[in-house]
Amino acid sequence: MGNKQEELDPCERLQGYDLIGIMETWWDGSYDWSVGMEGYRLFRKDRQGRREGCVALYVNDQLECMELCLMMDKEPNESLWVRIKGRAGTGDIIVGVCYRSPDQEDRADEALYRQIGAASCSQALVLMGDFNHPNICWRDNTAGHKQSRRFLECVDDNFLLQVIEEPTRRGAMLDLVLTNKEGLVENVKLKGGLGCSDHEMVEFKILRAARRAHSKLATLDFRRADFGLFRDLLGRVPWDTALEGRGAQESWLIFKDHLLQAQERCIPTKRKSGKNARRPAWMKKELLDKLKHKKEAYRGWKM
Repeated sequence: MGNKQEELDPCERLQGYDLIGIMETWWDGSYDWSVGMEGYRLFRKDRQGRREGCVALYVNDQLECMELCLMMDKEPNESLWVRIKGRAGTGDIIVGVCYRSPDQEDRADEALYRQIGAASCSQALVLMGDFNHPNICWRDNTAGHKQSRRFLECVDDNFLLQVIEEPTRRGAMLDLVLTNKEGLVENVKLKGGLGCSDHEMVEFKILRAARRAHSKLATLDFRRADFGLFRDLLGRVPWDTALEGRGAQESWLIFKDHLLQAQERCIPTKRKSGKNARRPAWMKKELLDKLKHKKEAYRGWKM
């Protein structure tokens, strides 16, 4: 995410999304401390051994959800799948997030297609992702490249509908939203790039009621914190010995572990509820108005 991360949180506050899917996060273990967003549960799949690619899904923490393991294959691919619990009588929704690199090998493609086939058996599926098939003509359902034709076969074999109608990156339709139920996804809009990204953000609405958990959001109550004890606990740690010979990443994990232990002892939590429960103190109306003005200016420039 890099330069996009600082803009993502205010964007969510402005729009109030329940789900946020991200492709090409480029995250690894060093990003554990900075990628969480208050009011969301984060699912992520990082690429082992390198930072390129990677996918993530933020889910409103009031929604009941769980990650799924679909057709676990020896061939790695960058996709994750989450089941969102539906209200009584409506059925659950499976949401998938996928990134397919332009040079992905055929066997990794086939592993992804097996996952898509398994997910398509559900009553309601929404799959979003950057599939990197620029030569597909969705109007005619044709493609000029062998791998793209195989992807179209997968879409057809699983009776999926592709709902994006406009280019999402430099005249090419790389980012797609697929569903197995007509009318499940509507109000699809392109919302401009996030940060310096050259991909369009895609906004859409899932027309299915999800079950919301009854638990309220817990947050740290700094007004009742014992900062004296907090400083004392961290001061007792022999940092020179604890961090001796450690690399930056390992040192950070050791520090974070001590910090969280002290936090648990010294800073109580409280429950937040209400319309603005997920809005931090710095998110003032003036900032929200400026963010809205920025979006409107971008849309006007595009026209």
